[in-house]
Amino acid sequence: MAVDPSNEPAPSRKIDREVIIDPDIDPDIDPRDPVQASKNRVRQWDLVAAIAAGGVLGAESRYGVGLLFPHSVGQFPWATVLVNATGCLLIGVLMVVLLELTSPHRLARPFLGVGILGGYTTLSSFAMDTEQIILEHRVLAALLYVVITLATCAVAVWFATVLTRILGRSLSRAPSQRRGERSYR
Repeated sequence: MAVDPSNEPAPSRKIDREVIIDPDIDPDIDPRDPVQASKNRVRQWDLVAAIAAGGVLGAESRYGVGLLFPHSVGQFPWATVLVNATGCLLIGVLMVVLLELTSPHRLARPFLGVGILGGYTTLSSFAMDTEQIILEHRVLAALLYVVITLATCAVAVWFATVLTRILGRSLSRAPSQRRGERSYR
């Protein structure tokens, strides 16, 4: 009788008392220990709340940009390009600040990155705008929209990352070194 490979656990996993333990998730928490498992559940709610609160703020911000720069059917969706490009710019700054320059609270990245900037940027509007342009038989305009969006977003996140790293390094140097003076300590 042949063994169905879909029923086999992944090589990095083991099944213990009907609980799948994946060492890549969090090796410090044992889901079989009720105390540790309950602490993990409590910590999940504040994470979800932080992301949700940030998502509301980000989505409202995106809505505001849409009101400032409206476009009707048939027009190029510059507001969506602006939202996604500025969102990528802010994501580049945020990730350098949070991961390289500071030691933030554990909810800072979920709230700011996943919540606010995740709610602010919009893949769904980008996809719907692209589809609408194609349905209007403006395939070249749709292709241009995709290229402009992807290029501006990639350049924005790259530029923000590089510039934030440079500014972070210059601000972290001692004041005497910033003025070009030598320190003789």
